Amino acid sequence: MSSGERPSLLSHDTLGAPTLAGSLRENGVASFSVDGALEQNGQNGNYAKYWTDARDFGSVGEQSDDDGSALLDDNDSIEDYDEMELDPDTLVANSRKTMDPSLRPGTDPLMSQSVTPNDRPSGHLRDRKKRNSIQIRLEKTDRKGRYILTADDPEIREILRKGVERERVEASGKKPRLRFRDLVFTRQFTTFDRRSQASSESPFFGFFTLFWLAMALLIAQSCLKNWREYGSVLGSNQIMKMMFSHDVYVLGLTDGAMTLGMFVTYFIQVFVKKGWVNWGRGGWILQNIWQTGYLAGLVGWAYFREWPWTHTIFAVLHGLVFLMKQHSFAFYNGYLSGVYRRKALLEVKLKQLQDMEPNHSAPTSPRASQQMDQFATGIDLSELAKKTSEHTMAKRRPSMHRNSTNLTNETSDVASVAAAIQSGSPITPDQLQTFERIMHAEIDDLTQELKGKNSCGSNAYPSNLRLRNFAEYICLPTLVYELEYPRQERINWWYVAEKLCATFGVLCIMQVISQAFIYPAVAKTLRMKEAGMTIEERWQEFPYIVSDMLFPLLIEQLLTWYLIWECILNVLAELTYFADRGFYGDWWNSVTWDQYARDWNRPVHNFLLRHVYHSSISSFHLSKLAATFVTFLLSALVHEMCMALMFRKVRGYLFSMQLMQMPLVMASRSKYLRDQVILGNVVFWLGLFIGPSFLTSLYLVI
Repeated sequence: MSSGERPSLLSHDTLGAPTLAGSLRENGVASFSVDGALEQNGQNGNYAKYWTDARDFGSVGEQSDDDGSALLDDNDSIEDYDEMELDPDTLVANSRKTMDPSLRPGTDPLMSQSVTPNDRPSGHLRDRKKRNSIQIRLEKTDRKGRYILTADDPEIREILRKGVERERVEASGKKPRLRFRDLVFTRQFTTFDRRSQASSESPFFGFFTLFWLAMALLIAQSCLKNWREYGSVLGSNQIMKMMFSHDVYVLGLTDGAMTLGMFVTYFIQVFVKKGWVNWGRGGWILQNIWQTGYLAGLVGWAYFREWPWTHTIFAVLHGLVFLMKQHSFAFYNGYLSGVYRRKALLEVKLKQLQDMEPNHSAPTSPRASQQMDQFATGIDLSELAKKTSEHTMAKRRPSMHRNSTNLTNETSDVASVAAAIQSGSPITPDQLQTFERIMHAEIDDLTQELKGKNSCGSNAYPSNLRLRNFAEYICLPTLVYELEYPRQERINWWYVAEKLCATFGVLCIMQVISQAFIYPAVAKTLRMKEAGMTIEERWQEFPYIVSDMLFPLLIEQLLTWYLIWECILNVLAELTYFADRGFYGDWWNSVTWDQYARDWNRPVHNFLLRHVYHSSISSFHLSKLAATFVTFLLSALVHEMCMALMFRKVRGYLFSMQLMQMPLVMASRSKYLRDQVILGNVVFWLGLFIGPSFLTSLYLVI
């Protein structure tokens, strides 16, 4: 910001500086200082140009006047400017060149969609020639260190207004309602993938190497011990015998039956598309009945077959994956079926509107004039026309009723137009043009919704309901259905071979650890029960069992995570050309349990976020806190169901522990703990270290 002539001051005083640099924060505080970047970079020329090229001028505080003026406040760290002789007319030079597009006039900062020249009325502000400076006024107030920035120029006033609106939205924490499909998939690698920049440039890659060397040495040590005691490197090998000696073929047939059962969901959506089933009235009920039967059949079959825990957990977890895939496919396409029906309805209404003959003659009486301006339905056509001018239509937000076909109970511009058409009252040519503009804008929005993220539109609803499309979705490593995903061009078969080798290698390590360190502790608890020991006697052994399984279960947990989210999912992604490998985040750096829940299993987190958390808010009008509780509750119930099937009894230990995460999350966000990053990470790792061993011992001993 450059000013007029200033009094001669000492060189170290900021008032003598040719340029004052500062930032405007959300609370409206402006901190000014000498622009040191100018001196360091030797910029002795146009200081205002350097400053505006380096920062945006569009971030303003929330306090503003109606005429677009913004109040600049100070804080204790800035110097006193009350003695400065200000030229009231100050120029912000070159402020147009690097301005954030979301703050330019004619752009909605919430929708981030610019208005093209063709959409503007003639004489629009942006159609005029650009200037290299905008005149503003900087006035002193009665408070020390407080100034008022005003501008007579309509462009800068529009910038200030939009900046204030944006900051107010950000400060309130309220975001615009997201579309059903607003879940972003992008091309990326997993963190531990050797092709990932994060992996190749990580300063901790040596620890990754050390971990696998330690695993190799652990296997060698176990093999030597087994050879000495059993004469075989595999030892007694009870784990392997348990896995492959009972119902292996039945398990494979069960998995095939679960896969074929998914196509029931596909055919339900085909019936919805053909109009045989209305999703909004009975389709979603039919889908939920099928999902309930699918889950009940899976649980009952796994329970009464009396499989070993390895078979049970594989069948149940794979069945839950299929269940979530079906739910996402059904409810997204069910939503799109409503959008499709609404679009068809509006196209019919538009055709009726275009067939209407406008009244070109002026009304002959005040009563007739009033009839033409406002129908008996209460529609104010003059206000509706004002709301739907070209300028406001360019910034309009999409309708909140994207899948509604009951226009009589709807409050929207489209419903008003439909009521106007239904009334049959005469309309003028201007009103006809306004109505057509409203209908076209809504139909275009619905068309875009049906396309989703499909760039070419070839897979838009209902064209996506193809058998091949659904079969491909079954194989994709995602639980959230989209019309199109980012895809890669070819399969790297060497990469597939590498990940397959890693998969079998990790399985071997897990088998060795289970046989050498976990099986003896489990066998000990079974012998105690067979010997008829009381709970009190078994409880005395509880601390030792927990201690014996601390390290083995931690390693098994880490290896299980690596096996599924790094090896198996990457193989599936490579074979299906799936380019979004964001299967997890850096959960090992978690400082709260909600951060861990978000990052360690992104596919499930995305499913819960869309179909449980957001659906609870939109469908049942729950608060964010209540929706969070419902999400945690559902997750806890599913985990406890898995434990009940594995141990064949319901105890609720894991269920209780998971629900305890909510108060822990709230405590971690308190003012005493929210900045304690190291402490939070220590608490997280203690829970992950002790929790599995403690819970497993509880289920085994009691």
